Amino acid sequence: MRELMRTVQQVAASDAAVLITGESGSGKELIARALHQYSLRRNNPWIDVNAAALPEHLVESELFGYEKGAFSGAESTKLGLFELAHTGTLFLDEIGELEPRTQVKLLRVLDGTPYYRLGGVHKVSVDVRVIAATCRDLEEVMQGGAFRRELYYRLSQIHLKVPPLRERPEDIRPLAEHFLREAAPASSFSTQALEALRRYSWPGNVRELKNTVVTAGVLTSVPEITPVDLPPEINARVHAPHGATPTRLKEMEQQMIIQAFMKTGGSSQLAASMLGVSKRTISRKLKRYGIEDAHCKAA
Repeated sequence: MRELMRTVQQVAASDAAVLITGESGSGKELIARALHQYSLRRNNPWIDVNAAALPEHLVESELFGYEKGAFSGAESTKLGLFELAHTGTLFLDEIGELEPRTQVKLLRVLDGTPYYRLGGVHKVSVDVRVIAATCRDLEEVMQGGAFRRELYYRLSQIHLKVPPLRERPEDIRPLAEHFLREAAPASSFSTQALEALRRYSWPGNVRELKNTVVTAGVLTSVPEITPVDLPPEINARVHAPHGATPTRLKEMEQQMIIQAFMKTGGSSQLAASMLGVSKRTISRKLKRYGIEDAHCKAA
Protein backbone atom coordinates (compact mmCIF):
# COMPACT_ATOMS: atom_id res chain seq x y z
CA MET A 1 0.00 0.00 0.00
CA ARG A 2 2.90 2.37 0.68
CA GLU A 3 4.22 1.65 -2.80
CA LEU A 4 0.75 2.23 -4.23
CA MET A 5 0.42 5.57 -2.43
CA ARG A 6 3.84 6.67 -3.71
CA THR A 7 2.62 5.89 -7.21
CA VAL A 8 -0.60 7.82 -6.53
CA GLN A 9 1.38 10.92 -5.61
CA GLN A 10 3.44 10.65 -8.80
CA VAL A 11 0.41 10.04 -11.01
CA ALA A 12 -1.62 12.84 -9.41
CA ALA A 13 0.63 15.50 -10.93
CA SER A 14 -0.42 14.55 -14.46
CA ASP A 15 -3.78 14.78 -16.22
CA ALA A 16 -3.60 11.21 -17.51
CA ALA A 17 -6.75 9.11 -17.21
CA VAL A 18 -6.48 6.52 -14.45
CA LEU A 19 -8.22 3.16 -14.18
CA ILE A 20 -8.40 1.71 -10.66
CA THR A 21 -9.21 -1.97 -10.32
CA GLY A 22 -9.71 -4.15 -7.28
CA GLU A 23 -12.25 -6.19 -5.39
CA SER A 24 -15.43 -4.60 -4.09
CA GLY A 25 -14.80 -2.70 -0.87
CA SER A 26 -11.00 -2.69 -1.26
CA GLY A 27 -10.70 1.11 -1.23
CA LYS A 28 -10.79 2.14 -4.89
CA GLU A 29 -12.70 5.36 -4.17
CA LEU A 30 -10.20 6.32 -1.46
CA ILE A 31 -7.40 5.97 -4.01
CA ALA A 32 -9.37 8.08 -6.49
CA ARG A 33 -9.92 10.81 -3.89
CA ALA A 34 -6.22 10.73 -3.02
CA LEU A 35 -5.38 11.28 -6.70
CA HIS A 36 -7.59 14.36 -6.69
CA GLN A 37 -6.25 15.71 -3.38
CA TYR A 38 -2.62 15.37 -4.49
CA SER A 39 -3.32 16.95 -7.90
CA LEU A 40 -3.22 20.58 -9.03
CA ARG A 41 -7.02 20.32 -9.36
CA ARG A 42 -7.50 19.78 -5.62
CA ASN A 43 -9.28 23.12 -5.14
CA ASN A 44 -11.58 22.52 -8.10
CA PRO A 45 -14.69 20.31 -8.31
CA TRP A 46 -14.69 16.65 -7.36
CA ILE A 47 -17.68 14.87 -8.92
CA ASP A 48 -18.30 11.16 -8.44
CA VAL A 49 -20.95 8.87 -9.87
CA ASN A 50 -21.62 5.14 -9.67
CA ALA A 51 -22.45 4.05 -13.19
CA ALA A 52 -24.11 0.87 -11.92
CA ALA A 53 -26.55 2.91 -9.82
CA LEU A 54 -27.84 4.98 -12.74
CA PRO A 55 -30.89 3.71 -14.65
CA GLU A 56 -29.84 2.85 -18.20
CA HIS A 57 -32.12 5.47 -19.76
CA LEU A 58 -30.66 8.23 -17.56
CA VAL A 59 -26.91 7.56 -17.91
CA GLU A 60 -26.40 9.77 -20.96
CA SER A 61 -28.45 12.68 -19.63
CA GLU A 62 -26.65 12.51 -16.27
CA LEU A 63 -23.19 12.51 -17.82
CA PHE A 64 -23.78 15.03 -20.60
CA GLY A 65 -26.85 17.00 -19.49
CA TYR A 66 -29.91 18.05 -21.45
CA GLU A 67 -31.66 21.16 -22.77
CA LYS A 68 -35.06 22.39 -21.74
CA GLY A 69 -37.71 20.54 -23.73
CA ALA A 70 -35.32 17.77 -24.84
CA PHE A 71 -37.85 15.19 -23.66
CA SER A 72 -41.05 14.98 -21.66
CA GLY A 73 -40.38 16.34 -18.18
CA ALA A 74 -37.28 18.35 -19.14
CA GLU A 75 -38.65 21.63 -17.84
CA SER A 76 -35.26 23.34 -17.60
CA THR A 77 -31.69 22.90 -18.82
CA LYS A 78 -29.60 20.52 -16.73
CA LEU A 79 -25.82 20.51 -16.71
CA GLY A 80 -24.21 17.10 -17.02
CA LEU A 81 -21.62 15.72 -14.65
CA PHE A 82 -18.83 16.52 -17.09
CA GLU A 83 -19.78 20.20 -17.02
CA LEU A 84 -20.10 20.16 -13.23
CA ALA A 85 -16.60 18.70 -13.01
CA HIS A 86 -15.08 21.32 -15.36
CA THR A 87 -11.46 22.11 -14.32
CA GLY A 88 -11.71 19.36 -11.70
CA THR A 89 -11.99 15.58 -11.47
CA LEU A 90 -14.80 13.23 -12.51
CA PHE A 91 -14.75 9.82 -10.84
CA LEU A 92 -16.69 7.15 -12.73
CA ASP A 93 -17.16 4.17 -10.43
CA GLU A 94 -18.23 0.76 -11.78
CA ILE A 95 -17.29 1.87 -15.29
CA GLY A 96 -17.75 -1.67 -16.57
CA GLU A 97 -21.52 -1.29 -16.26
CA LEU A 98 -21.87 1.40 -18.94
CA GLU A 99 -23.96 0.43 -21.95
CA PRO A 100 -22.13 0.31 -25.34
CA ARG A 101 -23.87 3.39 -26.78
CA THR A 102 -22.78 5.56 -23.86
CA GLN A 103 -19.28 4.13 -24.13
CA VAL A 104 -18.97 5.53 -27.67
CA LYS A 105 -19.91 9.06 -26.61
CA LEU A 106 -17.70 8.85 -23.51
CA LEU A 107 -14.73 7.86 -25.67
CA ARG A 108 -15.21 10.92 -27.90
CA VAL A 109 -15.38 13.25 -24.89
CA LEU A 110 -12.24 11.70 -23.38
CA ASP A 111 -10.47 12.38 -26.67
CA GLY A 112 -11.31 16.07 -26.25
CA THR A 113 -14.18 16.24 -28.72
CA PRO A 114 -16.86 18.82 -27.80
CA TYR A 115 -20.31 17.28 -27.36
CA TYR A 116 -23.99 18.22 -27.39
CA ARG A 117 -26.29 18.05 -24.41
CA LEU A 118 -29.37 15.98 -25.16
CA GLY A 119 -31.58 18.15 -27.34
CA GLY A 120 -28.83 20.78 -27.61
CA VAL A 121 -27.67 22.74 -30.65
CA HIS A 122 -24.47 24.20 -29.17
CA LYS A 123 -21.42 22.09 -28.44
CA VAL A 124 -19.94 21.93 -24.96
CA SER A 125 -16.19 21.74 -24.26
CA VAL A 126 -14.87 20.67 -20.87
CA ASP A 127 -11.52 20.33 -19.11
CA VAL A 128 -11.91 17.30 -16.87
CA ARG A 129 -9.53 14.74 -15.41
CA VAL A 130 -11.28 11.35 -15.52
CA ILE A 131 -10.65 8.57 -13.02
CA ALA A 132 -12.54 5.31 -13.48
CA ALA A 133 -12.85 2.25 -11.27
CA THR A 134 -14.25 -1.24 -11.53
CA CYS A 135 -14.26 -4.53 -9.64
CA ARG A 136 -14.82 -6.43 -12.89
CA ASP A 137 -12.17 -7.94 -15.15
CA LEU A 138 -12.54 -5.56 -18.10
CA GLU A 139 -10.34 -7.66 -20.35
CA GLU A 140 -12.77 -10.52 -19.86
CA VAL A 141 -15.73 -8.18 -20.41
CA MET A 142 -14.09 -6.91 -23.62
CA GLN A 143 -13.76 -10.46 -24.94
CA GLY A 144 -17.50 -10.85 -24.46
CA GLY A 145 -18.09 -7.68 -26.47
CA ALA A 146 -19.72 -5.72 -23.63
CA PHE A 147 -16.90 -3.18 -23.27
CA ARG A 148 -15.13 -1.31 -26.06
CA ARG A 149 -11.44 -2.08 -26.34
CA GLU A 150 -10.52 1.46 -27.41
CA LEU A 151 -12.33 2.91 -24.36
CA TYR A 152 -10.44 0.53 -22.09
CA TYR A 153 -7.09 1.72 -23.45
CA ARG A 154 -8.20 5.36 -23.21
CA LEU A 155 -9.27 4.99 -19.58
CA SER A 156 -6.24 2.96 -18.54
CA GLN A 157 -3.46 5.33 -19.55
CA ILE A 158 -2.36 4.54 -16.01
CA HIS A 159 -3.66 1.39 -14.32
CA LEU A 160 -3.62 1.13 -10.52
CA LYS A 161 -4.49 -2.16 -8.82
CA VAL A 162 -5.69 -2.07 -5.20
CA PRO A 163 -4.81 -5.31 -3.38
CA PRO A 164 -7.52 -7.00 -1.29
CA LEU A 165 -7.31 -6.61 2.47
CA ARG A 166 -6.40 -10.29 2.98
CA GLU A 167 -3.13 -9.62 1.12
CA ARG A 168 -2.18 -6.76 3.44
CA PRO A 169 -2.98 -7.98 6.98
CA GLU A 170 -0.64 -5.35 8.45
CA ASP A 171 -3.26 -2.74 7.46
CA ILE A 172 -6.05 -4.33 9.49
CA ARG A 173 -5.11 -3.00 12.94
CA PRO A 174 -4.52 0.66 11.97
CA LEU A 175 -7.67 0.70 9.84
CA ALA A 176 -9.75 -0.92 12.59
CA GLU A 177 -8.46 1.51 15.22
CA HIS A 178 -9.13 4.46 12.90
CA PHE A 179 -12.73 3.36 12.29
CA LEU A 180 -13.25 2.76 16.02
CA ARG A 181 -11.99 6.26 16.89
CA GLU A 182 -14.59 7.66 14.50
CA ALA A 183 -17.47 5.48 15.78
CA ALA A 184 -16.69 5.19 19.50
CA PRO A 185 -13.73 7.34 20.63
CA ALA A 186 -13.88 6.04 24.21
CA SER A 187 -13.59 2.38 23.18
CA SER A 188 -10.58 0.21 22.38
CA PHE A 189 -9.83 -3.34 21.22
CA SER A 190 -8.56 -6.13 23.42
CA THR A 191 -5.51 -8.03 22.20
CA GLN A 192 -7.72 -11.03 21.47
CA ALA A 193 -10.14 -8.93 19.40
CA LEU A 194 -7.30 -7.53 17.30
CA GLU A 195 -6.03 -11.06 16.74
CA ALA A 196 -9.50 -12.16 15.63
CA LEU A 197 -9.65 -9.27 13.17
CA ARG A 198 -6.18 -10.12 11.85
CA ARG A 199 -7.02 -13.79 11.23
CA TYR A 200 -10.23 -13.14 9.33
CA SER A 201 -10.02 -13.19 5.50
CA TRP A 202 -12.32 -10.14 4.94
CA PRO A 203 -14.11 -11.12 1.72
CA GLY A 204 -15.81 -7.69 1.83
CA ASN A 205 -12.43 -5.97 2.28
CA VAL A 206 -12.14 -2.53 3.92
CA ARG A 207 -15.88 -1.88 3.66
CA GLU A 208 -16.65 -5.04 5.64
CA LEU A 209 -14.00 -4.17 8.22
CA LYS A 210 -15.46 -0.69 8.69
CA ASN A 211 -19.00 -2.02 9.07
CA THR A 212 -17.84 -4.62 11.60
CA VAL A 213 -15.93 -2.10 13.70
CA VAL A 214 -18.67 0.53 13.62
CA THR A 215 -21.29 -2.05 14.66
CA ALA A 216 -19.14 -3.29 17.52
CA GLY A 217 -18.34 0.24 18.66
CA VAL A 218 -21.95 1.37 18.65
CA LEU A 219 -23.51 -1.72 20.24
CA THR A 220 -20.87 -2.54 22.87
CA SER A 221 -21.58 -0.91 26.23
CA VAL A 222 -18.17 -1.68 27.78
CA PRO A 223 -15.05 0.35 26.92
CA GLU A 224 -13.05 -2.63 25.65
CA ILE A 225 -14.19 -4.61 22.62
CA THR A 226 -13.47 -8.34 22.98
CA PRO A 227 -13.95 -11.23 20.51
CA VAL A 228 -17.49 -11.88 21.80
CA ASP A 229 -18.44 -8.40 20.56
CA LEU A 230 -17.47 -9.37 16.99
CA PRO A 231 -19.55 -11.39 14.49
CA PRO A 232 -19.37 -15.16 15.01
CA GLU A 233 -17.51 -15.80 11.75
CA ILE A 234 -14.74 -13.48 12.99
CA ASN A 235 -14.96 -14.42 16.67
CA ALA A 236 -14.47 -18.11 15.93
CA ARG A 237 -11.06 -17.48 14.39
CA VAL A 238 -9.42 -16.37 17.62
CA HIS A 239 -10.45 -19.56 19.41
CA ALA A 240 -9.82 -21.91 16.51
CA PRO A 241 -6.75 -24.13 16.70
CA HIS A 242 -4.10 -23.54 14.07
CA GLY A 243 -5.12 -25.22 10.82
CA ALA A 244 -8.79 -25.57 11.80
CA THR A 245 -10.93 -26.59 8.86
CA PRO A 246 -13.84 -24.50 7.53
CA THR A 247 -16.20 -27.27 8.73
CA ARG A 248 -14.84 -27.01 12.27
CA LEU A 249 -15.18 -23.22 12.20
CA LYS A 250 -18.81 -23.54 11.14
CA GLU A 251 -19.43 -25.94 14.03
CA MET A 252 -17.87 -23.46 16.46
CA GLU A 253 -19.98 -20.65 15.02
CA GLN A 254 -23.11 -22.74 15.50
CA GLN A 255 -22.17 -23.46 19.12
CA MET A 256 -21.62 -19.76 19.79
CA ILE A 257 -25.05 -18.89 18.42
CA ILE A 258 -26.72 -21.59 20.54
CA GLN A 259 -24.83 -20.42 23.63
CA ALA A 260 -25.92 -16.83 23.00
CA PHE A 261 -29.54 -18.00 22.83
CA MET A 262 -29.14 -19.90 26.06
CA LYS A 263 -27.73 -16.88 27.85
CA THR A 264 -30.48 -14.58 26.59
CA GLY A 265 -33.40 -16.93 27.16
CA GLY A 266 -33.95 -17.50 23.45
CA SER A 267 -34.16 -13.82 22.45
CA SER A 268 -32.94 -13.26 18.88
CA GLN A 269 -32.51 -9.55 19.52
CA LEU A 270 -30.46 -9.97 22.71
CA ALA A 271 -28.39 -12.77 21.19
CA ALA A 272 -27.64 -10.57 18.19
CA SER A 273 -26.52 -7.73 20.48
CA MET A 274 -24.32 -10.08 22.49
CA LEU A 275 -22.60 -11.36 19.35
CA GLY A 276 -22.33 -7.91 17.78
CA VAL A 277 -24.43 -8.70 14.73
CA SER A 278 -27.91 -7.86 13.49
CA LYS A 279 -30.99 -9.91 14.29
CA ARG A 280 -31.27 -10.62 10.58
CA THR A 281 -27.79 -12.15 10.59
CA ILE A 282 -28.72 -14.43 13.50
CA SER A 283 -31.86 -15.55 11.67
CA ARG A 284 -29.88 -16.23 8.51
CA LYS A 285 -27.29 -18.29 10.40
CA LEU A 286 -29.99 -20.30 12.16
CA LYS A 287 -31.62 -21.11 8.86
CA ARG A 288 -28.29 -22.06 7.29
CA TYR A 289 -27.51 -24.56 10.02
CA GLY A 290 -31.06 -25.86 10.29
CA ILE A 291 -31.52 -24.50 13.81
CA GLU A 292 -34.94 -23.31 14.92
CA ASP A 293 -35.55 -20.85 17.74
CA ALA A 294 -37.40 -23.53 19.64
CA HIS A 295 -34.37 -25.82 19.48
CA CYS A 296 -32.15 -23.10 20.86
CA LYS A 297 -34.54 -22.35 23.69
CA ALA A 298 -34.71 -26.02 24.50
CA ALA A 299 -30.92 -26.21 24.48
